[in-house]
Amino acid sequence: MNGLTSGLPDEVAAAPVPAPRADGWQPVSRMRTYELVLDRIEGQIVSGALRAGQRLPPERELASMLGVSRPAVREALRILEAQGAVRSQVGTGPDSGTTIDRLPSDALARLLRLHVALGSFPIDDVVDTRVALERASVVLACRNAQPADLARMRAELVAMDVPELDRETFNQHDTNFHVAIADAGGNRLMSDVTRAIRESVRMPILAGWSAMPESGPDSWPSVRDGVRADHHAVFLAIEAGRAELAADRLESHIRRYAIYLPIHD
Repeated sequence: MNGLTSGLPDEVAAAPVPAPRADGWQPVSRMRTYELVLDRIEGQIVSGALRAGQRLPPERELASMLGVSRPAVREALRILEAQGAVRSQVGTGPDSGTTIDRLPSDALARLLRLHVALGSFPIDDVVDTRVALERASVVLACRNAQPADLARMRAELVAMDVPELDRETFNQHDTNFHVAIADAGGNRLMSDVTRAIRESVRMPILAGWSAMPESGPDSWPSVRDGVRADHHAVFLAIEAGRAELAADRLESHIRRYAIYLPIHD
């Protein structure tokens, strides 16, 4: 063992890598190795050998197949679960074990929320990205929205129009309205990314609204009524199928109220 490995208890020089197994799994070249386990599993997903809904081998078997320790496998699976790529169920029943998942929106939203909160991205970049995505989403919604999609948007507008709605509930319906537009477009990837970005600014928006006074030009009632009016105008454009008008109205709405974000530079 040379100096590169002598101080790392989870790293040892590996034997020559054997030929790939018939099922596509292959021991990793070093036994360090949750990153390498991640690489192997991600490689299987990218190649198409593993698809959504398929179950991974049990932890003990996977560790043996890859030539690594069970803790290394366990750590890799924890990371994949946090990323939304797998879901794990403990126990011995038919639903137990680790299954490849494909519901990325919650994981994307969680990741973006953390990095927006940490200031990893300038808020103007977040707003510009949100504008670009939501303009594209609303254009698709004008083309593809079904009656059920329009009914979903209308329900959020009705909920937001309730007098004296508390700010947190209003904020949730605001988020739901934007998400409903993205979903109505029919592009799953665009919808998930739009949803993640909108969710990432939900709490900063609520913090900005919560700090507003009850009277004056920048008061909560004034902003609340402005948001309501903007949403109704966007919805009317979507309902009429006027894509460019809907996109312009949505962009104007997003930029108008971005100035109230407490993390705005």
